[in-house]
Amino acid sequence: MATIVNNPGEPRDSSAGWAVAVIILLIVVAVGAIWFTRYRGAPAQNPGSTIQVNLPTGGSNTGGSDAGGGGAAPAPAPTQTQ
Repeated sequence: MATIVNNPGEPRDSSAGWAVAVIILLIVVAVGAIWFTRYRGAPAQNPGSTIQVNLPTGGSNTGGSDAGGGGAAPAPAPTQTQ
């Protein structure tokens, strides 16, 4: 009759499995970011849309008579005395 002896070894550490999982997760995130920035479709173009910006017309912006302010500056507020 045969005798079977089961002597289990020391328990193995699973930290290498976590390291592999983290590396795979980082690779998936990096590939997703590259795909998102390079290969996703461009936004739909609308040829009829325009942006119109109206700027006020003024003088030379030097503060002279042609500055475009529309008149003299208002008078300062009176000072309060006690």
